[in-house]
Amino acid sequence: MVRAAVLPAVGAPLEIAEIDLPDPGPGQVRIRLAAAGVCHSDLSLSNGTMRVPVPAVLGHEGAGTVVAVGEGVTHVAPGDPVILNWAPSCGTCHACTLGEVWLCANALNGAADVYAHRASDGSDLHPGLNVAAFAEETVVAASCVLPLPEGIPLTDAALLGCAVLTGYGAIHHSAQVREGETVAVFGVGGVGLSTLQSARIAGATTIVAVDVSPEKEELARAAGATDYVVASENTAREIRTLTGKQGVDVAVECVGRSVTIRTAWESTRRGGRTTVVGIGGKDQQVTFNALELFHWGRTLSGCVYGNSDPAKDVPVLAEHVRAGRLDLGSLVTERIALDGIPGAFENMVAGKGGRALVIF
Repeated sequence: MVRAAVLPAVGAPLEIAEIDLPDPGPGQVRIRLAAAGVCHSDLSLSNGTMRVPVPAVLGHEGAGTVVAVGEGVTHVAPGDPVILNWAPSCGTCHACTLGEVWLCANALNGAADVYAHRASDGSDLHPGLNVAAFAEETVVAASCVLPLPEGIPLTDAALLGCAVLTGYGAIHHSAQVREGETVAVFGVGGVGLSTLQSARIAGATTIVAVDVSPEKEELARAAGATDYVVASENTAREIRTLTGKQGVDVAVECVGRSVTIRTAWESTRRGGRTTVVGIGGKDQQVTFNALELFHWGRTLSGCVYGNSDPAKDVPVLAEHVRAGRLDLGSLVTERIALDGIPGAFENMVAGKGGRALVIF
């Protein structure tokens, strides 16, 4: 039997339950989790902001050790440390043929599968965002498994699966921050902290962190922020003041709220770039008038999974970790057990802390 955090229905509390996992079939891998990050996307899935088949085991940011492999799996073997990739590319859809694997049309097809059953009544369970990392063990498609590069602590490696790939990609792939540019990061959670570190790695000069909580300033500065702004109606003006009244070259929005997106856009200079990482609801409408779009010449773009290719980017991130440029452990502000996930959700809603990490 395996213990897991089960979402019985959208909007319902998580339940810690025992589940029955099958042996891995052809093209599948069974993994014993070492750690799983609690991401805001998990909260969005649980409350219905994003849709997911239920009942489900959530959790998509994880790392662990291979227990068994099914027929045809050759890139990993039992005993290997691995990272979970919740959005594997199919390689054949239109986006994949363009090299935009982060937009793969089939990446989340596995979320509709039945991958396990409740031990108590045999009812079907779905694997959240493909990988069901909120469990002691999971069975996933081989395409969802990446070998862990050498020299990376297994528990901290879980963060590479979402927060770090997203933050790094927002800076290096989406916004393409250049050395000497100025950056503002809105939202100092796990992704925001990763974005701040990535901006520092890219050689940004002024790096402004913005959050509703004054208590996060120390976290933000440790990650690379040179300035800290507590969010208010004057945020854009404060950022322009910090940058010679011009505004930053790049703003990265990690919150997913219309007012924050609009403020991030207003915080950039004429011709600046705003990358939206945060996932908002359909009710979050952002408006612009035609004249200001023309006059300011700014760019506003969405960013899915950091516009990253995990197979290519994880080795690059691992090198940054080994060289001391990227500190995974500093992103974690709470280490919890499975039954601590609801509390981690509450902290996210309240805007507290960075990343909570479930340790198995």
